[in-house]
Amino acid sequence: MSSEREPKVSQLLYHLFKWSIVSPALHVCFRGKIYDADRVPQKGAVVIVSNHASDFDPLIVANCANRPVAFMAKEELFQVPVLKQAITLYGAYPVKRGASDRQALRSALAALDKGWATGIFLQGTRTVDGKITEPKLGAALIAAKSQVPLLPISIWGTNLILPKGAKLPRLHPVTIRVGELIDPPKSSDRQTLEQLSNFCAQRINALHDLGR
Repeated sequence: MSSEREPKVSQLLYHLFKWSIVSPALHVCFRGKIYDADRVPQKGAVVIVSNHASDFDPLIVANCANRPVAFMAKEELFQVPVLKQAITLYGAYPVKRGASDRQALRSALAALDKGWATGIFLQGTRTVDGKITEPKLGAALIAAKSQVPLLPISIWGTNLILPKGAKLPRLHPVTIRVGELIDPPKSSDRQTLEQLSNFCAQRINALHDLGR
């Protein structure tokens, strides 16, 4: 890897946003509980894999990691002045709607090469109950190509903050559990990637089953 940490300016912006907005909202409004946050490496690249049930999840994952986490974001957001600079410093990288997975793969690998923690939602999209039923192979492939470990994180309760049909957010409790690091696969053949993806899903779902 060419770097062990995110740029200093990104770390500064992250901590300002975390301690002024995200962390107070998580703990005061949603009575957030975080377990085993000390398992998150505080330097060096890592692929963070998580379940996904809410638009709030990227901010919550990054908050609990105690370091910036690079997630993909819609390309349209990078066309807004000021916002473009802010989300880029925060670690987001653009992906076009309908673009091939290769673009996302290249962007994630580039972030890892710069020492970022890179966030991947294992199912690739939100699920109604927060459980992973169809893990995608992207995170395992990225880990294989970069030879960077994976870190499973479970988010419980965010699916009930703004359920379908609700007009205003609900102050539902949220719990985050951090699993143990998983070594990257030695091969990128499909069978190996499927086995690792399923293993990550099992780990995350087991943490999710612990509930509050």
